[in-house]
Amino acid sequence: MQNKFTKIAKITLVLVYMVIVAGAVVRMTGSGMGCPDWPKCFGYYIPPTDISELQWQPEKKFKKGQVIIADESLWVAREDFSTTTKYNANNWVPYTKHDYAIFNPFHTWTEFINRLFGAIAGLGTLIMAIASFTYWKKRRTITILSWLVVFAMGFQAWLGATVVYSVLAPAKITIHMVMALIIVAMILYLIHATSNKIKSLKPDKTTRNFMILVLSATLVQIVLGTQVRQFVDMQTDLYGENAPSLWLNNATLSFYLHRSFSIIVVLLNLFLAIRIYKLNLGYSKINWVLTLLLFEIISGMAMYYLDFPFSTQPLHLVLASVLFGFQFYLVLEALNAFKTIKTL
Repeated sequence: MQNKFTKIAKITLVLVYMVIVAGAVVRMTGSGMGCPDWPKCFGYYIPPTDISELQWQPEKKFKKGQVIIADESLWVAREDFSTTTKYNANNWVPYTKHDYAIFNPFHTWTEFINRLFGAIAGLGTLIMAIASFTYWKKRRTITILSWLVVFAMGFQAWLGATVVYSVLAPAKITIHMVMALIIVAMILYLIHATSNKIKSLKPDKTTRNFMILVLSATLVQIVLGTQVRQFVDMQTDLYGENAPSLWLNNATLSFYLHRSFSIIVVLLNLFLAIRIYKLNLGYSKINWVLTLLLFEIISGMAMYYLDFPFSTQPLHLVLASVLFGFQFYLVLEALNAFKTIKTL
């Protein structure tokens, strides 16, 4: 059963990464406000596909909480009722979380699919937490951490709601992304802690500390990247999507920091890899780190020199999150190498 738990944890990790992919697509398509309310979408469990579904109509049944767009505002049904031949304002209350009242079916369904992936990943964490009870007697921390992941997913869902209510405030988007990486790290710890594979890795204090530094640098770079994305959104609003060559006009400090700091991140990873190879420490996942870093550089250069083609934008973010995952796992292996020595 314990081996099954590790498999469940790996599946859950994949599901969480699928949410990150879906979130990246939402971000890059500008679909973050596709559903202006939460957890439903325009008050529906299954969102509308046509604007007519969000317009007042005579002789139509409405359920409590369902939304219409009237006078460029969102209005929420007070209770279950059926309309007559005339509009009755007493049946509706204004939506007060924000004043965004635009319906775009593509954006709505893109955001809905993102939320659907989130719900599936949440279910995955719940199943993982239930399976973790097999460790309760001998390794209670596994069970406790597994349930913390469930609560973290709930907190992440609440953060998603605050992002919508704030009409995509940059700071809240950044916190939302960092929380996703924290969840990834927690699940990776569970996978590492319950894995039956024993690797002969050489403990090296300098390398371990340098791994932590590299991991921290990647996290900083990801945070800077979310700020750059906000800058690109602002430039798109200013110049339009058909003029990407103008996006870099009046670039902010965060843009240049992100671009310059990428050089530092690359050099740190190369230095770490050289040290691992030179000392023959046995950390094979450094090869994955270097491969992901290469594709991350290529996608970043493609965005800059090819005027931000759509496919490179979500790819760039997803590669960064996967890179973070491999680097975090390297840190776990390095820490475990010292534990192994102490128990011998």
